[in-house]
Amino acid sequence: MTESHLQQALSRGAPVWGGWITGPTAIGPEEFARAGYDYVGFDAQHGYIDDTDIARMLRRLEHVPIGTAVRLPSVDAAPIGRVVDAGADAVIVAMIESADEAAAAVAATRYPPHGVRSFGPLRASLGVDTAGLESRVSVFAMIETAAALADVDAICAVPGLAGVYVGPADLAISMGVDVTKANDDPAVRDAIVGIHRAATAAGIVPAIHAGNGTVGHAMAEVGFRMITLAAESQALRRGAAAGLREAKGER
Repeated sequence: MTESHLQQALSRGAPVWGGWITGPTAIGPEEFARAGYDYVGFDAQHGYIDDTDIARMLRRLEHVPIGTAVRLPSVDAAPIGRVVDAGADAVIVAMIESADEAAAAVAATRYPPHGVRSFGPLRASLGVDTAGLESRVSVFAMIETAAALADVDAICAVPGLAGVYVGPADLAISMGVDVTKANDDPAVRDAIVGIHRAATAAGIVPAIHAGNGTVGHAMAEVGFRMITLAAESQALRRGAAAGLREAKGER
């Protein structure tokens, strides 16, 4: 089994840039690919998409050179198994607060005796080799609470974990910081830098949800290697606003 598109992008060493999908769309992921993004994330935690939507969008991207990840709300093995069977390159599991939870997320993508994944691939192109099916899936644990900070080194040391993915908004809230200051508050910034340090020391990928290019650039300078920039709704709104300003002769 060859590496996934996401694994290939990360292997090049430079930061990889991601878009985000929160609703069913036929063209959104392909437009991110056309714009030069390295991966696209599908939000099954806060987004308005279900398993069927995700499977359809993943199938449309089968021959498009862009990585794919799905964010899931918990370590429940069944939903994780469904999206990796549908061909997702990675899963990003929300609200991980301990090494045990991170290990459960990894186990959901591995077959017995090393995990609890049930065999049921949905994409013929992925084949039936269980070792290959396991190796192409990257697992990211979301670090987004103060409780997780206390166990971050142990989380990063979990065997099979590809990386940690920082959620700055929830991290700020859990630290008692106004969510609008998630990218500016010194304590939150120090926590984010600490997460990056722990991931790097463990030899796994430090990833983060930046939300825009300015923050994304700053996080790349910190050393984050996988950075989500914008959701499809944000990209549409910014592009639409820019076009309207141009039409009105405004700057």
